[in-house]
Amino acid sequence: MVNIKFVKENKEIDAAYGANLRFKAQENNIDIYTFMGKLTQCGGYGQCGTCVVDIVEGASNLSPRTAVEDRMLKKRPSSCRLACQTIVNGPISVVTKPDKKESLKKAKAEAAAKQAAEAAATQAKSEQASEEPASTVAE
Repeated sequence: MVNIKFVKENKEIDAAYGANLRFKAQENNIDIYTFMGKLTQCGGYGQCGTCVVDIVEGASNLSPRTAVEDRMLKKRPSSCRLACQTIVNGPISVVTKPDKKESLKKAKAEAAAKQAAEAAATQAKSEQASEEPASTVAE
């Protein structure tokens, strides 16, 4: 059994290893859809993108993001998932109906941090290359 904590609802539930996050939320009367999501949701097939949740703890205990999620959530941070596409393999904490503006800020900060890390790695490589002594040719 794994523990799923729904932060906004202040509710914890137990689920079997390998449970679908959307199904477990619905089974325990936890509303994961906004008003428009309730009207347009696809029934858990990953087609509508309305069951977005933010994983605040235990992201490593979930199935990897699917190609559908990558496409639907490209403007969201990596912590956001589609509940219908998420399989729970360990304890997690979830925020339902994450604020879009906050998610956008988080995604921009995540992208900036990634870009800064890549720039630092590139700079370190170029500094290392310039510090290496030129090899001498034996005559």
